[in-house]
Amino acid sequence: MTKKKSETLKIKWVRSFIGCPRDMRQTIRGLGFRRMQQVIEHPDTPTIRGMIAKVHHLVEIES
Repeated sequence: MTKKKSETLKIKWVRSFIGCPRDMRQTIRGLGFRRMQQVIEHPDTPTIRGMIAKVHHLVEIES
């Protein structure tokens, strides 16, 4: 069985975390980002949604 495309989220890191608190930096790193403008895919789970909500001003969700 394969996963549907709607069950994953494409997330792009678009703003720097310079000046942000340490927990936001750790959240960006915890999502798997290593550099700006990087796009990663994660399953659409409440945990990932919560991490995105914490740093919503630093990332974009792509279609």
